[in-house]
Amino acid sequence: MIRGKVPDFVHDGKGDVSSQFEEIDRRITPLGEISVRRRLEPTLLVDVYEVKLGDEFLMSSLFTVAEVALAKLALAKLSGDHLDVVVAGLGLGYTASAVAVDPRVRSLYVVEVLDAVIEWHEHQLLPLSAELIANPRCHLVQGDFFAMIASASRFSSEIPDPCHAVLVDIDHSPRHHLHPSHAAFYSGAGLQRVADHLRPGGVFAMWSDDPPDVEFVAVLEDVFVSCEAHVVTFPNFYTDGESSSTVYVAQQRESSAADQ
Repeated sequence: MIRGKVPDFVHDGKGDVSSQFEEIDRRITPLGEISVRRRLEPTLLVDVYEVKLGDEFLMSSLFTVAEVALAKLALAKLSGDHLDVVVAGLGLGYTASAVAVDPRVRSLYVVEVLDAVIEWHEHQLLPLSAELIANPRCHLVQGDFFAMIASASRFSSEIPDPCHAVLVDIDHSPRHHLHPSHAAFYSGAGLQRVADHLRPGGVFAMWSDDPPDVEFVAVLEDVFVSCEAHVVTFPNFYTDGESSSTVYVAQQRESSAADQ
């Protein structure tokens, strides 16, 4: 259960009281134990929000360049107004926020499997929560995106279908999945089901923490009329160097069975 805003002091595990750390929420989910925390990064003197699944870090507000790039690169491929966009994976909300700032977007539906993550935003516990919740074009939908794609002819009764863009930021990469059941999505058949939910000329885009995967690009090229693998670089404070992610952007053919 969400505990709300905790006091500005918590025990640091050594018996001392510190204002530099707070665990905002922790709970058991079908994917394992998930938690969100805020801590003060002492060198930069900024608050950092981090989400962990078990002992594994899923995301950090310190590194959001690739999440924003996912939105910008996908929307740059689309022309026209009144765009309906689906984002799979809410997280800290940076991809959704970057989509929402585009004035051409008519509706934004963010599909998130973990109700805990949606509740964090509904309770406005994270930096971007207030702006997402207040935006009338933005809708948070609790559901399993991969199951939606695999078993339904449309996303759900509340999501526009077909849509102009589907952006996915869930698994670490096409080969490193948060759950084994996600693997089928990255096959030709799985990606074709995504294409069937897109309007003619629509865009499928996906974030990956790995370098460009030649075999995955080939699968995308079999399904979509075009595919680009963008390497997105950003400074890494911890290594005093540069890190990178990959954003795949594939575009639907100009005619689609989903539009007929």
